Amino acid sequence: KEENGVLVLNDANFDTFTADKDTVLLEFYAPWCGHCKQFAPEYEKIAKTLKENDPPIPVAKIDATAATSLASRFDVSGYPTIKILKKGQPVDYDGSRTEDAIVAKVKEVSDPNWTPPPEATLVLTQDNFDDIVNGADIILVEFYAPWCGHCKRLAPEYEKAAQELSKRTPPIPLAKVDATAETELAKKFDVTGYPTLKIFRKGKPYDYSGPREKYGIVDYMIEQAGPPSKQIQATKQVQEFLRDGDDVIIIGVFSGENDKAYQLYQEAANGLREDYKFHHTFSNEIAKLLKASPGKLVVMQPEKFQSKHEPKMHVLDFKDSTDGSEIKEHVVKHALPLVGHRKPSNDAKRYAKRPLVVVYYSVDFSFDYRVATQYWRGKVLEVAKDFPEYVFAVSDEEDYSSEIKDLGLLESGEDVNVAILDEGGKKYAMEPEEFDSDVLRQFVLAFKKGKLKPIVKSQPVPKNNKGPVKVVVGKTFDTIVMDPKNDVLVEFYAPWCGHCKKLEPVYNELGKKYKNEKNLVIAKMDATANDVMSDRYKVEGFPTIYFAPRDKKNNPIKFEGGDRDLEHLSKFIEEHATKLSRTKEEL
Repeated sequence: KEENGVLVLNDANFDTFTADKDTVLLEFYAPWCGHCKQFAPEYEKIAKTLKENDPPIPVAKIDATAATSLASRFDVSGYPTIKILKKGQPVDYDGSRTEDAIVAKVKEVSDPNWTPPPEATLVLTQDNFDDIVNGADIILVEFYAPWCGHCKRLAPEYEKAAQELSKRTPPIPLAKVDATAETELAKKFDVTGYPTLKIFRKGKPYDYSGPREKYGIVDYMIEQAGPPSKQIQATKQVQEFLRDGDDVIIIGVFSGENDKAYQLYQEAANGLREDYKFHHTFSNEIAKLLKASPGKLVVMQPEKFQSKHEPKMHVLDFKDSTDGSEIKEHVVKHALPLVGHRKPSNDAKRYAKRPLVVVYYSVDFSFDYRVATQYWRGKVLEVAKDFPEYVFAVSDEEDYSSEIKDLGLLESGEDVNVAILDEGGKKYAMEPEEFDSDVLRQFVLAFKKGKLKPIVKSQPVPKNNKGPVKVVVGKTFDTIVMDPKNDVLVEFYAPWCGHCKKLEPVYNELGKKYKNEKNLVIAKMDATANDVMSDRYKVEGFPTIYFAPRDKKNNPIKFEGGDRDLEHLSKFIEEHATKLSRTKEEL
């Protein structure tokens, strides 16, 4: 079928049509997509031009919303997506969407002597891994599995980033390891899910936590290739950090670049650069201002977080015996003030430690509101100084309105509310009353003595829970998921999530398949309406699936990388189950 000179292909006729063609131009579109509609007349002109070529080159379009298996086979994630099919193999096109550019590219690919450009991504194996990785100042390595959907999606972005970064001076190499074939390497670097990305500096591994698309990878790796600590030369910069800063200030004072302590500091900073901003100086003026001679590491807080209850600065003296772990320990130990400001941007990095005492009110450190903000923070300091084993913070009530709601404090009627967030996801709310240091002290003491009852967000416990998939709610998390008698596979879902809806029939099938297993429970929980009562079961997206072995409830195994179908989920269960009766299929 043809429309204005453009062939119309679909799941049914695609393979038969393309089987004997050398080169075919393809456009994957969506009927509702504006860019596709704009591009249509240009594409029809391209079809006309390529029809007149010698030999003629077919030009086709595919409605990706209808031809879903083709769309997934060619990893189509946006519209329009243009690909050139050369002898059945897709060649990505990401040039401009004009007739001249596309026709030129198609003619180039259709030339009988054309060969695809070599991959810029290096392929690593046991044989070449050490030579390449240990010799590189910096290299990004992806550990992947050929069957993994996330890896297939990452592959074209990763390759484009590799091409881009290979043009830099000096180039930043990107490499990949098939972890299913190179099992020794995967084991050595603790690869448990796919894809796992690691940055190596002279052979030393660091976790990669950057983006997963071309431009994000490129920017992130350029930033990572620079030194982890920035040099400061003027005392004014230090004064600005103190006056306007919002986070811990870390400054290494050294005599020069050849100082052994300086090199050690840079190396240690590499391991923490994701979480902290590091600075160093060779200036005598700055050393004087900090009252620190060369060979010292100064960690201090901005003025707004300083108080009479804590030292102004924490200084580590570099000795010959000082090693990287001491530097790291010094930074991490003094990264927080006695009472800091917890907010969404620093929550995960600075305030993950539990127990955490949070005081919620209208927190605003800008000039007009600073006095009121510090007034309440001062009352918290009075208590925090006596409980060094807990972390204390103030948080703005608007930033954390949903957390306050979950604590049942939204309607408290008080200007200041308090909660303690404890290990295992447990939460305690202070009964609303007028806030003062004594009131806070009583609350923290009651917590310390174990006299408080945690708050659990939970749907009602289901009356009938006899289906193949057990329903878990906040109140039954401990009795079902953490039950030491059973292995439990638990899916955390959200009612609005499309992937979860798609998984539902498969998951019910799975429940039926293992229904007669005495020591295995297949369970699910709506994570938007119930608290997950253990911080070992982190839910960062939906659906998230964990396997909780009966003897290792605090070390659940996350299902990652595989397709969420009956075969892969069954394989995952059989791999990790501690007590399965032999299935009929095996007998």
